[in-house]
Amino acid sequence: MSNVENGWKTPNLHLAEFLRSAVKQDDFPADGLPQIVFAGKSNVGKSSVINKLLGRKNFARVSAQPGKTIHINYFCIDKRMYLVDLPGYGYARVSKSEQQRWGVLMETYFTLDLLTLGIQIVDIRHKPTRDDVTMAEWFRASEKPWIIIANKLDKIKKSQVNSNLAEIRQTLLLPEEVPVIPFSAEKGIGREQVLELIFDHIRKDAK
Repeated sequence: MSNVENGWKTPNLHLAEFLRSAVKQDDFPADGLPQIVFAGKSNVGKSSVINKLLGRKNFARVSAQPGKTIHINYFCIDKRMYLVDLPGYGYARVSKSEQQRWGVLMETYFTLDLLTLGIQIVDIRHKPTRDDVTMAEWFRASEKPWIIIANKLDKIKKSQVNSNLAEIRQTLLLPEEVPVIPFSAEKGIGREQVLELIFDHIRKDAK
């Protein structure tokens, strides 16, 4: 991946800082910087994916209690873009009131048109859950570009990959233009492809 292309320089991933945890609309940055939004089930390895993309080991918080905290984490990269970590969904022990708070927070975020690129993370080993389908509907309704990361590639046989990717695409009712990228947060497989897509959308957003 070229660091400079036609005068446009890719953001420096090493210049990453945690900005804030947002629990209400006033907490959302609205300064016009691109917002790359990550969503996924509580146990799908979302923090590990973000850490791998940034080349850091323990940057994004890996919670010991998945689904326990309902907030949106913002990470600022090179003062040029945000990685937006949505709260994990689908955790069975979360109370009804917490689920409702999650829904309100998501609805608030998505109605503000802050999203530049959506990244939904699913488990390549399993058929997407009903919650995964619901999250896909949020991204589809936003009418913004979005991609699927099929994480935990290192946990399945090579012979299973194509059929599992096809099942993900079919279950989530994905439009043709939404790519499904096999990914391993453990081994870094798919990292360059995802970063290329992120930078491509940021470059378009900057024009």
